[in-house]
Amino acid sequence: MNERDFFNEQQETKRALYSCPHCRERAEYDVRWLRRTKKKQLPSNASEQDRARFNTSRDYMVRIDDLLMCRNARCRKRFDIPNSQSVVFI
Repeated sequence: MNERDFFNEQQETKRALYSCPHCRERAEYDVRWLRRTKKKQLPSNASEQDRARFNTSRDYMVRIDDLLMCRNARCRKRFDIPNSQSVVFI
């Protein structure tokens, strides 16, 4: 079974404060995340291995955006999100 069979997916945005590495200006950016919440019940066609994976799985979020564009009108350069955290367990 695919992992998507175990989870409900929902997109959400969170605001975060980052500074541009080129112009050093700080601003708030909207970062998109994909929230995966565990389904209440396992699908009926699951094997024993799928049941074990389902029992140990838990809710988590995956960051969709990897790049941001500077809000400074004179800069407008793209930069990577500085923290390396792309998956968050809830």
